[in-house]
Amino acid sequence: MPIVEISTHFDASPDQVWDALQKPRLLQFVARPILHFTPIDPPQFPERWTPRDYTVRMWFLGVLPVGRQIIGLSHPPAERDERLIRDNGRSAIIKRWDHLISIAPEDGGTRYTDRVEIEAGLFTPFIVAFAQIFYRHRQRRWRHLIAKDFNDPRF
Repeated sequence: MPIVEISTHFDASPDQVWDALQKPRLLQFVARPILHFTPIDPPQFPERWTPRDYTVRMWFLGVLPVGRQIIGLSHPPAERDERLIRDNGRSAIIKRWDHLISIAPEDGGTRYTDRVEIEAGLFTPFIVAFAQIFYRHRQRRWRHLIAKDFNDPRF
């Protein structure tokens, strides 16, 4: 099964990164403008994520419907100072989108890693290529937000 793993260093504390990661509005911010998520079940995102399945409609570039996706959130056990959040996602096309986000202290900041295992049948190579682009984009958006001390008005 193909795995995409991309890491970066953030100039923010693990506590700051973890706090932001708990907010659905962060997902909307870092995914923009590539993807936009509209909640279906529940019909509104909570202020903070809780472990459960969330059904969303995805939009490419905000206008092209991509379909429904399950965001299946959990908090797996982690090593020492590491914190993890897992999205065991899936959709009609993507049978497995097992996304693990890891944050850990590193040199006065945070080591942030996106790791996703993908299974999408014949579409897998295209989804893997998309994931490479998408997670690099997300990490750039994170760095932008951190450079503004989490005060970007779009967040």
